[in-house]
Amino acid sequence: MAEHEKYLKGQGAQKQIHNRFERQSYVTEHWEGIDEVDEGPEKTSFIEVHPKTIITPNSSPDVPFDLSINPYQGCEHGCVYCYARNSHQYWGYGPGRDFERAILVKKNAATLLEKTFRKKSYRPELIVISGNTDCYQPIERKLGLTRQLLQVFQRYQHPVGLITKNSMIQRDIDILAAMAEKDLVRVTISITSLKEETRRKLEPRTASVSQRLKTVRRLSDAGIPVNVNLAPIIPAINSDEVFDIVQAAADHGAVSANYIMVRLNGAIGEIFSDWVHKAYPERAEKVLHLIREVHEGGLNSSEWKTRMRGTGTYADQIHRIFDIARQKFLPKKEPTEMDYSRFSVPDRGQQTSLFS
Repeated sequence: MAEHEKYLKGQGAQKQIHNRFERQSYVTEHWEGIDEVDEGPEKTSFIEVHPKTIITPNSSPDVPFDLSINPYQGCEHGCVYCYARNSHQYWGYGPGRDFERAILVKKNAATLLEKTFRKKSYRPELIVISGNTDCYQPIERKLGLTRQLLQVFQRYQHPVGLITKNSMIQRDIDILAAMAEKDLVRVTISITSLKEETRRKLEPRTASVSQRLKTVRRLSDAGIPVNVNLAPIIPAINSDEVFDIVQAAADHGAVSANYIMVRLNGAIGEIFSDWVHKAYPERAEKVLHLIREVHEGGLNSSEWKTRMRGTGTYADQIHRIFDIARQKFLPKKEPTEMDYSRFSVPDRGQQTSLFS
């Protein structure tokens, strides 16, 4: 299978994928006499966008929060399985390499959030930063949009959750620890594998396994409740690590753990199938067969309540292993409830200089 022979190290999606909203696409297989297209990692572009609102509602019963903020669209981490790749098409980009190399940034995110909090009709509920793409991807080190958002949450004493697989979150321990003292913050660290070789292939530009575990420990030691998310579990790639990841999470201070079964919705099926034949050619068909087994014959399931866990014998085995590990290593550890009563608007009734 010649189309699966070349594997690009350090790259998530191994090829460009056509944007389904575009009527035309480009092909190269019949271009005779033209130099071969360079398939190496492209230079990342950062494009500023100017949204009018920053909080995105979510109606899925499978997701444990209703509101999220994504200061970035697209993600340099390059996780090959990322469900957010599909949403990049709405912005006019492909879900393959474009998702990793054309990053949209919302520099007005903190301003929009504060405007929302100052509305008289606003009532606090949990908002999660990174419901779609990672808020601590590499460009955050330069732009600091996530830290700006956290400063707004802290100023208004508003509960916030964060999801990341990047150790850069340690930069903001000062804010997070202060908010944790008031039950205003929860952090989820995603850990897909304890094997660095697997991590490099699945998530080529994320923090290393050791750095992620150190991050769980540092946050926990600072009094910040940390949940570890085993996401996604991929049959025949990291499914044998479920027990060990839960144990490692507990050993490093996590208060809870969860897991999500891989599902390859939309364009992700094509991206992942191409990748797995290049990254794991000797077991690619086994991996894809088992994914279909847990989703009733398809690479994806759209059924509420079952799509995140899968169905069938193999999915049930994963679920039992996870439950045993959680009961053994995290039997009674649970964070306290978020405190929504603390929310307050500074200088209520006065126009602040931020919007004057």
